[in-house]
Amino acid sequence: MARAIMIQGTGSNVGKSLLVAGLARAFTNRGLRVAPFKPQNMSNNAAVTPEGGEIGRAQALQARAAKRSPHTDMNPVLLKPETDTGAQVIVQGKRRGTQAAGSFMRDKSGLLEAALDSFRRLAGDADLVLVEGAGSPAETNLRKNDIANMGFACAASVPVILAGDIHRGGVIAQIVGTKAVLEQQDLDRIAGFLVNRFRGDLSLFDAGRDDIAARTGWPSLGVIPWFNDAWRLPAEDMMDIASATGGACKVVVPQLERMANFDDLDPLSAEPDVTVEIVPPGRALPGDADLVLIPGSKSTIGDLAYLRSQGWDVDIQAHVRRGGHVLGICGGYQMLGKTIDDPDGVDGRPGKVEGLGLLEVHTVMGGSKTVTLTEAQLRGSNTPVSGYEIHMGRTNGPDCTRAWLSVAGRPEGAASANGRIRGCYLHGLFSSDAFRAGFLQALGHESTHGYEDGVEEVLDALADHMERYMDLDLIWDLAQPVSQ
Repeated sequence: MARAIMIQGTGSNVGKSLLVAGLARAFTNRGLRVAPFKPQNMSNNAAVTPEGGEIGRAQALQARAAKRSPHTDMNPVLLKPETDTGAQVIVQGKRRGTQAAGSFMRDKSGLLEAALDSFRRLAGDADLVLVEGAGSPAETNLRKNDIANMGFACAASVPVILAGDIHRGGVIAQIVGTKAVLEQQDLDRIAGFLVNRFRGDLSLFDAGRDDIAARTGWPSLGVIPWFNDAWRLPAEDMMDIASATGGACKVVVPQLERMANFDDLDPLSAEPDVTVEIVPPGRALPGDADLVLIPGSKSTIGDLAYLRSQGWDVDIQAHVRRGGHVLGICGGYQMLGKTIDDPDGVDGRPGKVEGLGLLEVHTVMGGSKTVTLTEAQLRGSNTPVSGYEIHMGRTNGPDCTRAWLSVAGRPEGAASANGRIRGCYLHGLFSSDAFRAGFLQALGHESTHGYEDGVEEVLDALADHMERYMDLDLIWDLAQPVSQ
């Protein structure tokens, strides 16, 4: 019978996703069948599963760490923010619709049931289910109807390990304060605590660790040092992305407000000869870029307006006049065209707007949502390219006659007459080493890194890190059988 245990955090971004990934690889290396699970996630960085559904990118990485294919059951409820007050709701991989935040908090009909259904199905093919919470259980205003933290833990009778982040300071108050605000039924679920992201001599925190244990009555599962190679793994959300200083090839990326599926940047960041510069709002795009990459967006029209409000459209036009290259992926591809028409508001607010006009193409939003893993080829060389598509709408126009990719015999993407402006719907294309090498060579630079092998090396190193600094035997003992 499968066992389960849940990692919750004292706040957002305390490292829960990385902890679960490391534990997944560590327990898998011990010979167990491990399945990651997150009942509810909020992220615009989604992954596509083999059955054609969407889950959070972090759960796809955790599945890889567990050496199994990602599945929609690993993240049954995914919220993809479209505006400050609304999000697209994905249930068991499929788009249910868009809800305002207030109505979602009032009405989560069927979502806990869907989460429990997915959880139990996963447990049927696992020895250990590692459950990840979202945000913090200390957000008492969200406890009613909660399905992300203690609401799920109580419903599924899963024990909880509470993780605090010493890097942001006040970790004793984080953990002890969480205990102070929880109701007894939630406290009864907590089986232990851990302290994450420590820098320096671990022995200097022995007294702090012991103080937490004395004040809470919970055992310590470990004090985990900062894992230096975490940046080499795909980022979960916009809080995690950062510029990467490498070599002479400079890729500049405007940080859009609703940026989505930005894992496209990870293989480039890992290249020793490539510098990836994420440009935050309020700053001009630097003039010495080899490539301006416009990433995907959850709200293409909204992010196009945001791009213009920052003056980045002017910077991109200047970059093109200097002979620079531009690549738009998914929403970024749509922005490069002449017009974007979203009559029904399927990707945000309804409306039709002019694009950047750098490609002779037009996009119309609507129809069914494309969610698929994709095998493509680079036209002219037949270089294989693997990736995925998540988008609404179709793009057509004269520059599509210069499509530079081929998917199952059909052309994909568009290019300008001089080939310096390109766009496509294929996310993840830079993960393909041969394609990335050819792309960088066209910019006058060399690829010297095997990306997929590098991710595997980091996951194994992360597993070793968990083995060294966490009590995995105690975690296994604390995990409880899953009731079917």
